[in-house]
Amino acid sequence: MPNRHQFDPHSFRSLESILTTPPVDSPLRADAQAEFRALRKELVALQRVLYAQSTDSLLVVFQALDAGGKDGTIRRVFKGVNPQGVRVASFKRPTKEELDHDFLWRIHPHAPKRGMVSIFNRSHYEDVIATQVLGIIDTDACNDRYVQINQFEHTLNQHGTTILKFYLHISKDEQKRRFQDRLDNPSKHWKFSVSDLETRKQWPLYMDAYSNTLKQCHRAGAPWYIIPADDKSYRNLVITRVIAQTLRDMAPKFPKPEPGLESIKIE
Repeated sequence: MPNRHQFDPHSFRSLESILTTPPVDSPLRADAQAEFRALRKELVALQRVLYAQSTDSLLVVFQALDAGGKDGTIRRVFKGVNPQGVRVASFKRPTKEELDHDFLWRIHPHAPKRGMVSIFNRSHYEDVIATQVLGIIDTDACNDRYVQINQFEHTLNQHGTTILKFYLHISKDEQKRRFQDRLDNPSKHWKFSVSDLETRKQWPLYMDAYSNTLKQCHRAGAPWYIIPADDKSYRNLVITRVIAQTLRDMAPKFPKPEPGLESIKIE
């Protein structure tokens, strides 16, 4: 059965439309948290086997507008995983050196090697979303980058990397509430930037850029999932379901032991 949050370019209307559709499996169920904990425990166990097997890898991409919940999602969903087998890369505004190279130059070194899980907090998609909105690249350049991204992700697939891409979609009202919370709480001031308000003014442009990007870069080997993220519990539950099921489908197995281990005696 297809996941109801997997992006479908044929039935897609707009990003805002998904917020008007209440989830079928509400996180307010009494057993929702129990399911989340059980799934996370399974995810931790599967990641351990993936690391031991060291033949395939997993790349998890998180994209969202400011205050969309990327950091909180990563903390909650991947709590308890073996840190030896997981790497998180955050992609902020490109440095001068990065701008002197092609836009994928800074991304590729963070792709997961065999046995690893790589998590991208923002990603190469910033270079076709923010750059569109800010007018840094034109439509032709953007379309060229879509092609390069699809080719890049296909290359990772061929190397044994499974790719999952999550767009955490919050409403404008929820973003306002989270911004205000950051202003009201001194311990969260570090998370707030005045520039976030300029980005907020361009909300419709970002919605258009995300909509177009999801349509152009949704592939069987690197699917997009649109996650309604106003409710953090629901967000975490759905994402953990997708990742756990993906790891099940990857079916990692512990390596075969060396022969003769049963006859060894430790003196």
